[in-house]
Formats: sequence, structure tokens, C-alpha cells
Amino acid sequence: MRLQKRRRGFTLVELLVAISILAILAVLGWRGLDGIVRARIALTQQMEVTRGMQLAFAQMQSDCEHLAPRSLLGNRVNLLWDDDRLTMVRKVYNENEPTQLVVVSYRAVNGALVRRESRGTRDLAQLDALWQAAASDAPSESAAPVTLQTGLTAMGIQVWQANAWRKEATPATEGGQPLEPDGIQVSLTSQGLAAPMVKALLLGGT
Repeated sequence: MRLQKRRRGFTLVELLVAISILAILAVLGWRGLDGIVRARIALTQQMEVTRGMQLAFAQMQSDCEHLAPRSLLGNRVNLLWDDDRLTMVRKVYNENEPTQLVVVSYRAVNGALVRRESRGTRDLAQLDALWQAAASDAPSESAAPVTLQTGLTAMGIQVWQANAWRKEATPATEGGQPLEPDGIQVSLTSQGLAAPMVKALLLGGT
């Protein structure tokens, strides 16, 4: 008489060990996937912030390249800067129209970089009024302010003047006459970036 071989299954202890191992692997896999997702989200946010900064710098570069020289303004001030603002007079060219002057201002306010542009004019008396309105943030006949970047924590401005970088808002002088700066350096600090982004721009009115 043959004895039938008894099939041996898994014991309860073996099942518990296997389930524990699978649970540990699942937790490790979830943590790795979660880390990848978080890193991707952070990278996407940084790329969006960087892209916004680059667009803001591109607009600043266009304005700086068309800075109106003081000789065109009757030796009026054409550029004013501070840590949280930048104001300038730039030339505007429209097809089949004479060149006009506008006052452009950048201001860091409430965590945003805002650009405002006045209406165009060829009258220097009107330009004086537009300049005063921009410098004092008073309402004027201008286009609606445009927010170029949000999440801004600081803006710093220096100008290249008399062969040196200057932060003072008063221009350097030579022989009693103010010197026009040759360039400007703008640094923007955002919540989404570890270090500020810095851009040096040439001034076309020099």
C-alpha cells in the first residue's frame, strides 16, 4: 500500500513575513514616487518664476535701449532709480507718426513687479506733468499698470556712472553737470528662487 505524499502549504508565519516585506517595499516605492513628484512640482515652479523674470528683464531691456537722452529733453532728468523703483523717459516709435516720449516706471509693491507707461507726448511741459505723476504714483493719463512678476521679495538697482557702480539716486556730476549713466544693473529676488537674478542693461540714450 502506497502512502500518498502530503502537499505542504505556506504556514501563517511565512504569509505574515511575505506580507510584511511587500508592505515595506510598497512604502519605499511610494516615498520614492512622492519625492519625484514633489521635485518635479518644485522644478516646474522654479522654471515658471525664471521665465517670468526673463520676460520682465526683456521688457526692461527694450525700455533702456530707447531711453531718451537728456539733450532731447532740454537737460531734464531722464532716469531715476531706487531700491524699489525705476523711472525713465523713453522714445516711442509708431508707424507714420513722429517720435513721442513716454514716462515708464517699474515698482516693486506688495510682492509684485508692476510696470506703468504714460501716454505719449511731444510737449515737454506735458512730459513734466507725466514725470511728476509717475514719481509720486499719482493717477495720470496712462495705460493700466501691468504686473510682470509676482512673489517678488526685493528689487535692487545700480547704475554704471563715472566708471563705477552707484546705488545713490542722485547722479554723479562732472564740472557741475550731471553725468548720464552708461548702464544699469537690476536684481530681482523671488520666493521661488534660491538666489536673486541679476541683469545688466545698456542705456541707449547715452
